[in-house]
Amino acid sequence: MTDDLVNLSALNQFAYCPRRCGLIYQEGEFENNVHTARGNAEHARVDQMDHAVTREGARVEHALPVWSDRIGLIGKCDVVEFWPDGTIYPVEYKHGPKRKWLNDDLQLAGQAMCLEEMLGRPVSRGAIYHVSSRHRRQIEITPRLRQHVEETAAAI
Repeated sequence: MTDDLVNLSALNQFAYCPRRCGLIYQEGEFENNVHTARGNAEHARVDQMDHAVTREGARVEHALPVWSDRIGLIGKCDVVEFWPDGTIYPVEYKHGPKRKWLNDDLQLAGQAMCLEEMLGRPVSRGAIYHVSSRHRRQIEITPRLRQHVEETAAAI
């Protein structure tokens, strides 16, 4: 059954380049380079499962496994903030300065949709944290973005 599931990061790769996605996820061809090495180093903290509580009262979960049976997605969230008011806020870490890429937004929206299915609560926004610039870019999880996630998962 897990062979049929689409990895959340494949949404990002497919939106960037469908051929590249196929080479990575179907053919197993992937080579590290300076950019992937930097990204791996920056992810080291969030890739270890743990939790903390912020000064503002949010419980922060790192490397939280998520899935959606309905869409057929599986993966993990770098960070999910659970706020006292019930807000669930996923945060995806990306190497590089703050800039907008649809492929990053798709990956985050996929995480939000997995969290909604698993927890039975809405996730209306999240953020991309750009490590190089140390800035968050907030993303609204719109109906159009949700549709794009479903279309991309089906295409993969």
